[in-house]
Amino acid sequence: MDINLILKILPFVAEAGLMTIKLAVASFMIGVAVSALLVAARFSTHFGIRAIATAYVSVMRGTPLLVQLFLVFFGTSQFGMELTPFVAGILTLGFNIGAYMSEGMRGAILSVDKGQTEAARTLGFGRFDTMRLFVLPQARPLVLRSLGVNTVILTKGTALVSTIGVVELTYSAQRFVTSTYKPFEVFGVAGAAYIIIIAVILAIARFAEASYGGATAP
Repeated sequence: MDINLILKILPFVAEAGLMTIKLAVASFMIGVAVSALLVAARFSTHFGIRAIATAYVSVMRGTPLLVQLFLVFFGTSQFGMELTPFVAGILTLGFNIGAYMSEGMRGAILSVDKGQTEAARTLGFGRFDTMRLFVLPQARPLVLRSLGVNTVILTKGTALVSTIGVVELTYSAQRFVTSTYKPFEVFGVAGAAYIIIIAVILAIARFAEASYGGATAP
């Protein structure tokens, strides 16, 4: 174990770790927006909208993330769109994880007893107010839990953007292995950095679930 090497690369790993966090945060924000739109579409009364949303989820979940990443980064150049590796990475990760998040949200909403919806509609509440005031508060614990799990998956998935040149943890580790020929120390430090980041994410997720997950319908 080369302790001197570990100490030497720590600042660079920390900098690459910040890029991993930036990727995860930006992709998470895109993913939440995409998932909200997909959930709304899946519960639409229009068959065509439901079909498009269902097809989108099936495609995003049924194809490898790496293929999607290459398609966005390399494929869009054919149409005159020059995306930077960072932008291509967060778009791909965001739109991909959005499909998974939408399934978690949809499952949480469907887990709420249908009697709640029927009772609210009987009292004169519309579809939007029924969802906002009665269904979503009860589905919130499962939604938050699903978001936490998917955020962990998303964070680990950021390693794939190293294949298009984004200098995040995995890319940085690969460069150091090439120059030092000591993969155990280098990837060990990178792995520890991922563990720390994910531990923080899990702590935030547990806090959010404890703070906001217990709300009930009015």
